[in-house]
Amino acid sequence: MDVDPRLAAEPAAALAAARRRAVRDGDRQIDTAHLLHSLLEQDPQVRAAFDGGPQLARLLGYLVQRSIGYGLRWQSGVEDSGTLPVVTGVEGFSPLAAAALEHACVRAARRDAARARGLDLLAAIVADPQARAVEVLTRAAVDVHALRARIEDGPQEREVRAGGGEGAC
Repeated sequence: MDVDPRLAAEPAAALAAARRRAVRDGDRQIDTAHLLHSLLEQDPQVRAAFDGGPQLARLLGYLVQRSIGYGLRWQSGVEDSGTLPVVTGVEGFSPLAAAALEHACVRAARRDAARARGLDLLAAIVADPQARAVEVLTRAAVDVHALRARIEDGPQEREVRAGGGEGAC
């Protein structure tokens, strides 16, 4: 799998880390929880979207538990809620993760950006309430609705809407 040219540096690095994490964990596909975990590690703007250090520490704790085989166990199934259109032809991704990547690019295009940022991918990951990432966030006591609002209304989004766009995705 090559780097997706539609992604900015941080989400591209997160995608590469998610691939490694899925292989290491013995998972059949990259899912939204792999993407969330890697985005948190790779992108300071994504970390800033969360409500402070204790919430972030609790969330990373759940994600680490998952990656070492404790807590949430999803290796036997494919992540697909059926609520988002299935994106075909994206090998190695769960249907929801593939749809999130496409949605991130669409979101970037709406702000006339050439590449999707980490916040675009985070917004896409938490869009489906059935996503594994949303389950992890919920178990870590993250208010997903408040997170979505912070992503949409955060200072980084206001700055982009005010003229910081980068072209079309």
